[in-house]
Amino acid sequence: MNQTTLIAPPLERGATGAEAPVRPGRSATWLARTLRGRPDDSPLVRPALMALLVASGLLYLWGLGASGWANSFYSAAVQAGSESWKAFFFGSSDAANSITVDKTPMALWPMALSVRLFGLSSWSMLAPQALMGVGSVGLLYVTVRRSTSNAWAGLFAGAVLALTPVAVLMFRFNNPDALLTLLLIAAVYATIRAIESPERAVRWLVLGGTLVGLAFLTKMMQAFLVLPPLVMVYLVAATPPFGRRILHLLAAFGSMILAAGWWIAIVELWPASSRPYIGGSQNNSILELTLGYNGFGRLNGNEVGSVGGGNTAGGGNWGETGLLRMFSSEIGGQIAWLLPAALALLVLGLWFLRSAGRTDQRIVGLVVWGGWLVVTALTFSLMAGIFHAYYTVALAPAIAAVVAIGAAVLWDHRESLVATLGAAFVIAMTAAMSFTLLGRSADFLPWLKYVVLVTGVVSAVLLVLHRMLPRRAMLAVAGAILITALAGPTAYAVDTASTPHTGSIPSAGPSTGSSVGGGGGRAGGAGGGPTGQRPAQQGQAQQGQAGGQANQGQGTTGGLLSGSESTDAIDALLTADSGSYTWVAAAVGANTAAGYQLATELPVMSIGGFNGSDPSPTLERFQQNVADGEVHYFIASTDAGGRGGPGASSTGTSSQISTWVSESFTAQTVDGVTVYDLSGGIQ
Repeated sequence: MNQTTLIAPPLERGATGAEAPVRPGRSATWLARTLRGRPDDSPLVRPALMALLVASGLLYLWGLGASGWANSFYSAAVQAGSESWKAFFFGSSDAANSITVDKTPMALWPMALSVRLFGLSSWSMLAPQALMGVGSVGLLYVTVRRSTSNAWAGLFAGAVLALTPVAVLMFRFNNPDALLTLLLIAAVYATIRAIESPERAVRWLVLGGTLVGLAFLTKMMQAFLVLPPLVMVYLVAATPPFGRRILHLLAAFGSMILAAGWWIAIVELWPASSRPYIGGSQNNSILELTLGYNGFGRLNGNEVGSVGGGNTAGGGNWGETGLLRMFSSEIGGQIAWLLPAALALLVLGLWFLRSAGRTDQRIVGLVVWGGWLVVTALTFSLMAGIFHAYYTVALAPAIAAVVAIGAAVLWDHRESLVATLGAAFVIAMTAAMSFTLLGRSADFLPWLKYVVLVTGVVSAVLLVLHRMLPRRAMLAVAGAILITALAGPTAYAVDTASTPHTGSIPSAGPSTGSSVGGGGGRAGGAGGGPTGQRPAQQGQAQQGQAGGQANQGQGTTGGLLSGSESTDAIDALLTADSGSYTWVAAAVGANTAAGYQLATELPVMSIGGFNGSDPSPTLERFQQNVADGEVHYFIASTDAGGRGGPGASSTGTSSQISTWVSESFTAQTVDGVTVYDLSGGIQ
């Protein structure tokens, strides 16, 4: 029997009696290829990838409903968008469209669609965020693999992203950052494909520009932080003539403007009288919101309508600015575990590749991800305006990619003494960083920091002596290196996933006893709590009443950074004869209004928007709403006896409305909450 016979496909008899080869069905071929992966891969690669994605999904989905409404501010807008397509389009805080959230609305759309399909609950709202996290991990794997031709580097990058504490937090929360992260990773992937495929470069660049534009519709100008590295890497590494590269980038810029600008143009052209007020602006303008409060104001601290303002003399309500900000006690545990390693590996990788051509895919990867890392880290470190620790999730993909690509470059040069010493230095530095970060939470696994430190130092020494060690010993050293790199962030990640998070300023990992933002800084929002105690743990029983259920007993009006809490009695009051009113109630501040709206699934007017400082509605407009029978109740804020409300100045619109209501209507107390019935006319 010859070799051809041995490899020939099996035969079957056809209708004519002739023998024909039996070919596997397409579905069987696809399944085999999916399970096996690329023919040149190790058979362990595809199972490892599947394990990574499944583990990421479990980490992001397990116990997801424990966080209740998470950020009530966005949850109310999701509920509104699930009830009204107009509210869906504008990102309104209520289905009656009084005011929008202070962001462009794209991040709300997947959650609102999910709620439309499955009903209002924590799971239906937060599950899309978790799936975006899994998608981000998988897409980063694919992107880094293309840059290194090394599947293990891609897997390591995906694992680092999956286990970054702030990424775990945001992929289990309803802030815009989950979608922003996914879109920006996709934009980098499209740019790398454009460099790889000159004949299809314009197509890929247009896609990349579109993705950045959609990222703008997710979280406005933060999306543009990736533009410098994307532009730079294409100009440096693409093969078409320089003039054509410029034209290609102009096409990408045009697609970005179209993807970002269509919604802005519609909102600007829409008559203001028939759309909701633009929350976060002082002049009902989406352009003002884009360029001011959510734009340059974040850099220079000049944020009109913000509470607290920006930093002065390097400090202020949002923490100390400076080059070491990412390593501070508030922020370090969120993101800094591998940040020093990433910076060191970026330098080492570029040095070892100095003789490679500019189109080398490893250089492309280091330049684009390193540029993302440096630009974003510097911006976050030096910005004087509003800044929260969870913003740093935008650094997570870049850190993961640079560490993985840099490690792959050192592996390729493992016979070099410089590469060996460089790798040992990075490992020792990572161990020291983990030791420092773990030490900031004295009661959290106090033994772990010593394990990581000893493991890191020993593995660094053994790495230097690797030529003297047998192969089996080097496998143990590789395992020790992974423990050094991932044990600390993994412990923080598991703690984050197992702890409910609520409020407007969530924080990953155990408490470090520090916070910024004037509201405790950690999950649970305003007021924080006793030193060393999680605000999220204080309020989780209250905030966990998802799916429209309310509490028995005392209600709360919430605050600037945390949602209000309804009760059965308050719900019964608001829902009675609700069909006769446009808004069943009004309250100062979006978070105060949010809890009652989520409990009743009926529109509650947010006076003054998120901060309570937006001039919407005016006193005259609100008085007309009341006269027309559109508002049933006014729920007083606990601030200043119900006058002013969170974020409102003593002379602002919110304060004027609160004062008018308290002087014109009779108060009643329901489960500890002061309520005014506006339907009986002025007393």
